[in-house]
Amino acid sequence: MQNGSARFSEKIAFVTGAASGIGRAAALAFAREGAGVVVADVSRADNEETANLVERLGRHALAVECDVCSEDDLGAAFEQTVKVFGRLDVAFNNAGIEFKEGAVADSRVEDWDRIINTNLRGVYLCLKHEISLMLKTGSGAIVNMSSIAGLVGLKGVPAYTASKHGVVGLTKSAALDYAQSNIRVNAICPGLIDTPLAKRVLTPEELAQVAASQPMGRMAKPDEVAEAVLWLCSDAASFVTGHALAVDGGFLAT
Repeated sequence: MQNGSARFSEKIAFVTGAASGIGRAAALAFAREGAGVVVADVSRADNEETANLVERLGRHALAVECDVCSEDDLGAAFEQTVKVFGRLDVAFNNAGIEFKEGAVADSRVEDWDRIINTNLRGVYLCLKHEISLMLKTGSGAIVNMSSIAGLVGLKGVPAYTASKHGVVGLTKSAALDYAQSNIRVNAICPGLIDTPLAKRVLTPEELAQVAASQPMGRMAKPDEVAEAVLWLCSDAASFVTGHALAVDGGFLAT
């Protein structure tokens, strides 16, 4: 149950990619801090499990099956959000995909289209709906999921790198558009995170090798990224907008 010091007491949060990993961790973190939470994902069963976990924390949850590539899906999801909660205060546009692509000349156009549509177009569509709702209430805070690949180039993943750079640029543009409307827009740029996605993309041996190469000698936990999301959405970050925050254990400092 919430307490009087909860940072998001009486707030409504919208989280995409909420069925697992960082999205689930963020949804639960918002709930622990007093928010009602809309959890959105293409995976119905896992998404409903996230909603159940939110409810167990004493907060109201709404699970919506939603593909962020589909404007119709998103329109329906935000319509349900307004119908159930009446407002939207904060959002975390977390949904994204990643898989091995290969160098540019060896990559497939269909892989490019799928990654750009999910990671970049999906964030754009979410922003479009979220900002429209926040303008009606006069305030809001949004965090978009980028990556260290949004700040530096990574070999072998051209579409992923381009999509995450695009998210950073989109974040900055949206932040400037709505800076005087009391709506803040920021991005987080995680490094290697211990999530199901990472375990699908890399073998256990590759994960161990990459983790050992990190300055802190390990992968981050989803909860550690979720805490950065909540800070950016909170009043403690009231003068922070248009920022891409690296949550990478020092990787970009090397």
